[in-house]
Amino acid sequence: MKEKIKKSLNGIPILILGIIIIILAIILLVSAIFSGSEAEILLTIFLFIPAAIVISVFLFVGLYMVEPNQSAVLSLFGKYVGTAREQGLRFNNPFYMKKKISLRVRNFESGRLKVNDLGGSPIEIAAIVVWEVQDSAEAVFNVDDYESFVQIQSEAAIRSMASSYPYDPHKEGEVSLRSHPMEISERLKREIQERISKAGINVIEARISHLAYSPEIAQAMLQRQQAGAIIAARKLIVEGAVGMVESALESLQEKEVLELDEERKAAMVSNLLVVLCSDNSTQPVVNTGSLY
Repeated sequence: MKEKIKKSLNGIPILILGIIIIILAIILLVSAIFSGSEAEILLTIFLFIPAAIVISVFLFVGLYMVEPNQSAVLSLFGKYVGTAREQGLRFNNPFYMKKKISLRVRNFESGRLKVNDLGGSPIEIAAIVVWEVQDSAEAVFNVDDYESFVQIQSEAAIRSMASSYPYDPHKEGEVSLRSHPMEISERLKREIQERISKAGINVIEARISHLAYSPEIAQAMLQRQQAGAIIAARKLIVEGAVGMVESALESLQEKEVLELDEERKAAMVSNLLVVLCSDNSTQPVVNTGSLY
């Protein structure tokens, strides 16, 4: 079922015509009454008045309003005949059933869903989905309630997407829910679009609005994150300290300040690493005797 555009007539002239017919019928009735002719009165009451009413009702029933960013899906005795998108007061076959569909951009935020990520950890996730009706015929005839369909299928897509990625990256460059928001949003958008395309819906944007570990493991995962951060910081500190020690030894050798044997180099490296990597301020020990 694909949308096809149905032409319609401007409704303003039709409305004016219907009003004119009613006015003429009233004038004829008044004229017949004042003329005093019984035949004219009967003819007006039983012929002209009913005909004017039928024609006016026929014209008025065929009128309908189409607002900006709105369409009217037309069907005749259960058969789809087309979609009218022209704005304003329009006229079509009075026997057409007219179902109006909003084409405006809409959005909704899913509830907080509890799912397991790729590693099996329970997490809470919610997303905002921005969408619009692209094909009015598919939205009306392919699904029962397209708004409910969009919401339910979006939540199913969020669950599927969340279970395909870890919450945090376990190795460098790995795509995760927390560290790669742009990639995750694009994947979520594609996932939702695939599920609701049959309803004539276009997904404009989908992005995560809430992401957190479930309360029962939140504290443990926080400690894990803190431990990972400490390890990463320590690694960086050690790498910097080793570089500084290497630079110091090379500088001493180039400037020939003093000659160091292997034992003295080892002692110097140990002391420098302690000074550079220690959390607290180091306390120097003054050696007043031999270097050995």
